[in-house]
Amino acid sequence: MTEPAADTEARATVRRRLIRNPALWGALLLAVAIAFTLAGDDLSFFPFLLMLVGGWCVGFAFVNATMRMVPARNGVLLHTGVAVALGAAIAFVVESGGDLLDPFPAAVRAVAVVLQLAAIPAAGWIWLGLIGRLSDVFARRDARKRPTPTTPEWEREESGDGSSVRFPGIPLRMRVLTGTIVAIVVVVGLFATLLLIAFDDIAMRLGPRLMIIVVGAVLALPMYLAVTAVLRRRTVECVVAFGNDEIRVNVGESSRTIPFRDLELLLWRSRSDYARIEVRGAGVDVSLIAGLAKPSAGRTAELPVLPRRVFRRLELAGLALERSRRDDVITFRRPSAHTADAARR
Repeated sequence: MTEPAADTEARATVRRRLIRNPALWGALLLAVAIAFTLAGDDLSFFPFLLMLVGGWCVGFAFVNATMRMVPARNGVLLHTGVAVALGAAIAFVVESGGDLLDPFPAAVRAVAVVLQLAAIPAAGWIWLGLIGRLSDVFARRDARKRPTPTTPEWEREESGDGSSVRFPGIPLRMRVLTGTIVAIVVVVGLFATLLLIAFDDIAMRLGPRLMIIVVGAVLALPMYLAVTAVLRRRTVECVVAFGNDEIRVNVGESSRTIPFRDLELLLWRSRSDYARIEVRGAGVDVSLIAGLAKPSAGRTAELPVLPRRVFRRLELAGLALERSRRDDVITFRRPSAHTADAARR
């Protein structure tokens, strides 16, 4: 690969990481919301929406960052500390924030209002992530009393041409899942705001601490569980097989085969709720999420580590391996397709 092509791909990789960075998007959305507020827009729908989505992006980025911390105990401690501190800060600001801000200029008060409203969806997502971690702790404790579930395993193909893995998956693109999460945050945020306005007397009597718990328990958590249940109903049996020169993907009754020479993208993520495989090439575009699917009995909702022989086969077919900060994410991309995508962006 020539140096200019390598530089182009490196810049494209950095650009793609920035585009997919929720913390960056959160900062941009909040900056725009602050600009609207300072310009005299008295909390109309558009800047209010920017505050909600921007706050959620920041909370989403924080939870992901704590999940990546090593050792995991440090991530749990930081997650817990920020969740408690942020909840207490919101309660304190709601009770006495107005009096504290009275001596400051109008611009400072406007920025404080934006940050206060953005902190609500951020805190909600951080608390949901913490609840998920606590439930995982109890699930692991219960798991000690029964055989430990195992990751789906590779099996040798009967034809002798490579190996395959069978797993439950949800045919769903990540951008659709992300859009669904954003829509849930916006809907829950707007609905919670309307309820607080409609029942302001009750809200004032309960106080901000209880209202945060009520909103999370009555609105956010049931919505999250409902969406998870709906997604799991779409679970189908999937089989992915890597032959000597092709990848075969079976989703339910449908079957697709892509020669390695025509493969443009292979993303393989083995762990977390976003464990999935994405395959694109030869007119095929498939995304199967295993992390949110209902696992088979005795199995985890994960994917096995990609065999080393597949690395060699894909590299011989002209695909380039892209490194990630996460050791469970493997991405192979054809350099020509990568460069073309970067040029189009």
